Order: sequence, then structure tokens, then C-alpha cells
Amino acid sequence: MPPPVSIIGASGALGFGLAVRWGRAGVPVVIGSRDAGRAQEAADRARAAVPAGTFEGAENAEAATRAELVVLTVPFRNQSETLTNLKGALREGQLVVDATVPLAAAVSGRATRTLGVWQGSAAQQAQEMVPDGVRVVSALHTVSAALLGDLDRDLDEDVLVCGDRREDKQAVIELIDRIDGLRAVDAGRLEMARIAEQLTALLISVNVRHKTHAGIKITGL
Repeated sequence: MPPPVSIIGASGALGFGLAVRWGRAGVPVVIGSRDAGRAQEAADRARAAVPAGTFEGAENAEAATRAELVVLTVPFRNQSETLTNLKGALREGQLVVDATVPLAAAVSGRATRTLGVWQGSAAQQAQEMVPDGVRVVSALHTVSAALLGDLDRDLDEDVLVCGDRREDKQAVIELIDRIDGLRAVDAGRLEMARIAEQLTALLISVNVRHKTHAGIKITGL
């Protein structure tokens, strides 16, 4: 059995979609939420959707202690507060996969615009905030939460992965590749997350115009 993954904010659409997809692929999943009751409720829903999966629910800080790889799937407006609350839970050697996108909607702006982040990207802000020895990899910005959560829908797209250590990116790539229809692509150092995060706003614009759930495909690989 593959090692477990903890998903922070997994009572939300993106986190829950990842939970059921990984659960179906045989990955044990710890579902985190700010409220332990909501986390347990989401775990119950995940078990109903994927009876063969292994799901636990826990408050975010507790969830963060349960796996070496922790996926952060909270909105940008909650990223800083969530990471502050996780400082006592995260430990040296853990990997945090940051899926945060600094959409202007976080401050009542348009979802097709992004906010400037002083560090360069939400992922770089996360790297500044996590404890020493915890490393951040940026990924999962362009996959539709609606498609992930609908297990009857086939996926067929690429996921851009940015990080400063090849070994860290490889661990994340292997986890993403467990989901049928997703192919993870090494997109370079963590600083490239500033570009990958912008693609979410672009896809929102495309999807609104064409009434679809478009993703990204990298050709020639």
C-alpha cells in the first residue's frame, strides 16, 4: 500500500475531489478541515463514494501530523492563517504541496484576475511560512475541482509541478500520476509557480466562455 497523504482543507471541492481520486487509486487519505466534525463528515462522504478507499477525518493540525506529504487546498484568503495554525504540527522533512492560487476573488475581485504576491507566488509565500526543514512543492492549479469530484468523468490533462529539489518533485509526480488521466510534468524551480498559478485565471476565463472544464496539455513530451 502506498504511503498516506494528508489533505488540508479537504472538506472543500478541490481537496475532496483529490481525496476520492487518490482513495480510489489505493492511497490512504487523511481529510483535514478547520472543524473536526466537518472533516469526519467529509471522510464519511468519501467512503460512500469509494467504499474500497481508506479515509480518516481530522482537524487540520492533527491531519498534518499523519503523513509525510501534506497537500494544501485552501483558498488564498485562508492560506496564511492556515499555515500559521500548522506551524506546531508540521515537522522537518515533510513535503507541503501548495495548490493555492492568489485569485482576486479572495478580496471580492474578479476570478479571472490574480493578486500580486510580494514573495512572487503563493507557493513562495508558503515556503516562507512553513517551519525550517519543511519543503514546498507547487502543483494542482489547473485541474477542475468539479471534474475531480465526479468519479464518472474521465480526466485527460497534465499537472505542472514546481519545486527546488528534484527528489521532492518526483515524490509529488508519483502521487499525482496515481490518478488515472493525470500526468504530472516537472515545470522547474519553485519560482516558476508564479506562472503556473496564473494559468488558473486563464482557464477560468476559457471555461466561462466555452462552458466547459478545460485543462492543460503539454505537447512533445
